[in-house]
Amino acid sequence: MMRIWFKSWKDNHMLHDYVVEDESEETRTHKIFAAVDKASYEFDTSKPVWLDSTIREFKRHGKARFTQDNFVDEIPFDYLEIHVLEED
Repeated sequence: MMRIWFKSWKDNHMLHDYVVEDESEETRTHKIFAAVDKASYEFDTSKPVWLDSTIREFKRHGKARFTQDNFVDEIPFDYLEIHVLEED
């Protein structure tokens, strides 16, 4: 089971959060991409682009921030944070 927490932040205040739970037998990468798809739908934004710096941060810490640079469209928050809470 994998649980991933998404939070949108604006002016150092959390606007919205969303937790995705995935119990499928997919790979870790597929679970993360599926969770990002679900969170993008929930937050009503386009899907973020994984920049090299975002990938490095996520691999190192199990969390990352998607800023305006990661999105093609304008976003109504300063950044979207992804954090792996639990994984088997």
